Amino acid sequence: MSVIADRLSGRLSGAWRLLRQATGEAKWDDYVARCEREGVEPMSRRAFERHRADEKEHNPQARCC
Repeated sequence: MSVIADRLSGRLSGAWRLLRQATGEAKWDDYVARCEREGVEPMSRRAFERHRADEKEHNPQARCC
């Protein structure tokens, strides 16, 4: 029974990672980790999201639709 639970847990974990990547939620974690590595104080979550929104607005990327 443990093998089935381990497989299910692994698949749910993978699905969760993919969802976080798709929604951009993982970008915050990556940013905080980078700041820790570089010894820099991270900006607030609100400022980070505002910066991301500004970047998307001022540097639009090509879209198919």
